Amino acid sequence: MLTIHAADEVRFTWDDPDPIKDGAVAVEGIRVAAVGPLAEVQEQFPGARVRRWPGVLGPGRIHEGPLPAAPSPRERVHAVLKLGAVAVIAEHADTPELRAAAERNDVVVLRRTQPTAIIPTGRADLAVFDETGECIATVCAGRLVHRRR
Repeated sequence: MLTIHAADEVRFTWDDPDPIKDGAVAVEGIRVAAVGPLAEVQEQFPGARVRRWPGVLGPGRIHEGPLPAAPSPRERVHAVLKLGAVAVIAEHADTPELRAAAERNDVVVLRRTQPTAIIPTGRADLAVFDETGECIATVCAGRLVHRRR
């Protein structure tokens, strides 16, 4: 099912000098289908489900440090998703159980950090943050995996 994620502002990268006001990202499966002003994206995909988020929508982040402490590897990975991260660094996913939990949740394990961006036809890894910097929602490989209540 195609889903449009709309926000007050959409950034292709977190330091994007020209964000899209009242923007949207259309997600189909695990891929970004379109990015642009909400009205244009809705016109391109009539009838798509729209999720509206307050704040700024941009690429999912990379968690660069140790994974937060939690009772299980699954909960440690979920704690990262709550921070808007969709990838972790291999040296911090250093047990088979953590790597398996990351894989089951579509969290990418990287050898080193790299720039993140929303790329049309790229993997749909998104995060939405409010004005205080708190993560409102995380989309990992096209799936909504975290939503602040």
